[in-house]
Amino acid sequence: MAELKTQKTKASVAAFINSIGDPIRRKDCRTVLRIMKTATGAAPKMWGDSIVGLGEWRCKYASGRECDWFQVGFASRKDAVTLYLMPGLSRHQALLKKLGKHKTGKGCLYVKQLADIDEAVLTKIIVDAVKDLKASQVS
Repeated sequence: MAELKTQKTKASVAAFINSIGDPIRRKDCRTVLRIMKTATGAAPKMWGDSIVGLGEWRCKYASGRECDWFQVGFASRKDAVTLYLMPGLSRHQALLKKLGKHKTGKGCLYVKQLADIDEAVLTKIIVDAVKDLKASQVS
């Protein structure tokens, strides 16, 4: 089976965040990092060149394939901060309605800037995602 292209690296998270050109985006990423560190109790690690991941879990696909991945993470993309919440967003629909201006993918939350959303709701979504993931690993 092929390995994932995105792997954990030893690159500096601080250097990555400091390299973000837009000062608002850089500040937003620092805020997301703080929220995720509190939710996971884990140190941030770079995954590939542009994803900051926190916590670890063993991802198991329906096909039987397994891989090591982060519990929550984020990336500064061209149009938004992308938040990666494992194992997805389906459980968080009620909170997403209260969040504010955002877009979603299967396991991704896209936020142009934190000023557009309710930070307390975002924090609850992240904390709940981590709790759900940890509970799913107990069985």
